[in-house]
Amino acid sequence: MSSQSGGGAPSAAQTKTERLLNLVLVLLYARRPLSKAQIRQLVPQYGSNASTEAFERMFERDKDELRELGIPLVTEDIDALWEDEPGYRIHQRDYALPDIEFEQDELAVLGLASRTWAQASLAGPAAQALRKLRAAGVERDADALIGIEPRLRTTEPAFDAVKDAVLRRVRLRFDYRRPEATEASERHVQPWSLVSWHGRWYLTAFDEDREAPRVFRLSRISGPVRTVGPAGAFEVPEDHQAEVMARDAADPGTRPSPAVLRIRGGTGHALRRRARTLGDVDDTWSLADLDYTDLDGFAEELAGYGADVVVEQPAELVEAVVARLRGARAAHERGEA
Repeated sequence: MSSQSGGGAPSAAQTKTERLLNLVLVLLYARRPLSKAQIRQLVPQYGSNASTEAFERMFERDKDELRELGIPLVTEDIDALWEDEPGYRIHQRDYALPDIEFEQDELAVLGLASRTWAQASLAGPAAQALRKLRAAGVERDADALIGIEPRLRTTEPAFDAVKDAVLRRVRLRFDYRRPEATEASERHVQPWSLVSWHGRWYLTAFDEDREAPRVFRLSRISGPVRTVGPAGAFEVPEDHQAEVMARDAADPGTRPSPAVLRIRGGTGHALRRRARTLGDVDDTWSLADLDYTDLDGFAEELAGYGADVVVEQPAELVEAVVARLRGARAAHERGEA
């Protein structure tokens, strides 16, 4: 996947991520330490290298990176007769979380989620690596894989292009609409980091037009994201605190705005609980008065109720909800939903 579109060959960052994931799977799945030769055979991205020297360099870099990420990769003797041949593995007891107790409703949710995780853990190149383990006769622990998720899913169309640019340190330009603005304006930035805060993705960056650090919410980027210039074009400041910037931008302490909603009977219970005033209009509808601080976030929430919630006021919230409903309809007609 390139930084300019969702198709094409995988980027260097994607290839590296797949390779590291496969290495973790192989070392975590095996009960015995594995030699370099076994690892090279079992991890698809290593086997495709042309020379032993290239594999050795790549494997040494990958070991260091996994350890920097806090993954407990250890070196052990494979056999007492072969003391000069080290083996590598990841102990599940060091990698796994300690025992955690859950309530019954929490267990129900985790049970549903674990089905998705278990299937995703065996997808694509990861499944190929595990099949090679079985063929090689390596003793394995199937329970060690539960919970590993090799994919990251987001709903923002700009995510992939922005993520690739952050990893490659490539300048970007895109159209961005601020909450208080009616029209989007083009921005030129040096992307520093992607941060998830309260379920939303934010880009921290240096805004070249304003000559200052800024935070951009990905859902407010409209249209295509375009790269500008070569990779490695800038350096991220060493004192950059992405989480702090995203938190301050997401919770600016802005004054709440009032909204009036019609809510169908028997629905919208979360909205009803937040309402300042709530009254029945007729046997079908209730009228609710409540506040919001984030126009886009609130519009997304209301759009999720479909025909069960109708915005009466303000006009800007009506337009934002209608735009999202039209977008959902268009995606359904294109076969994306």
